[in-house]
Amino acid sequence: MSTKISNWPAATPMWVDLGVDDLNAAKAFYSDLFGWEFVCGGQDSGDYLLAHVGGRAVAGLGPKQDPGMPTVWTTFLASDDVDVTSKKVVAAGGQLMAPPFDVMDSGRMALAVDSVGAVFGVWQAGNHIGAERVNEHGALCWNEIHTHDYAAARAFYAEVFDVSYQDSTEEGLVYSTIRRPLDGREVGGVHHDSDLSEHTPGHWSTWFASDYVDGTATRALELGATLLRPVAESPMGRMALVQAPQGEIFGIIDAPRTSE
Repeated sequence: MSTKISNWPAATPMWVDLGVDDLNAAKAFYSDLFGWEFVCGGQDSGDYLLAHVGGRAVAGLGPKQDPGMPTVWTTFLASDDVDVTSKKVVAAGGQLMAPPFDVMDSGRMALAVDSVGAVFGVWQAGNHIGAERVNEHGALCWNEIHTHDYAAARAFYAEVFDVSYQDSTEEGLVYSTIRRPLDGREVGGVHHDSDLSEHTPGHWSTWFASDYVDGTATRALELGATLLRPVAESPMGRMALVQAPQGEIFGIIDAPRTSE
């Protein structure tokens, strides 16, 4: 478990949020599954909610801005200057879905698509630093890019966020961890996902920690979710891939990947 009270270093995946069609149903699902409690994101937040574990924020939840958008967990990466980062996104071959804008006094953000088609957010903290608890039951513990263009993904994030990589490739798996520039800490991953078709864009995936993956997976099924990958052992602990009733996909794993 780790509690965070100061700004996350640049390039760290530090927040995830979800836009849904049925906000009440999503609240019921995640409060039962992870024990989340919900707090209003503030006046004029548009029904945006902060999910809390132990009194601290771990994720965001709100109604979709566009009903035609897919239901997905969006990963946000920390930036010291979102305007500068946004310019780097475009220069590196990405696109801006939403150029930088202020979110009240919470912070400043942009939404982008990287060079392999993966959507992500960029967050410059104001009063809201992002996740305040990580690596415990119901809290964020890992984020990774899945892509069929492994080299392009690595090049993009190195150019935009000045990250480096640690190769973790082994038999049957082409993978590297992302190291943020401040201290070289491993904060995310890039996966050459052979299950993606050549024409399927990349995507960021979100992993939440669980005290008991088997029990969490069973409860997810009881709540109407589907297991896209059943519970299995991995080098990092027992894990499973869940598709929630409204369609969003996330992983659960019983061992944290990083303390921050």
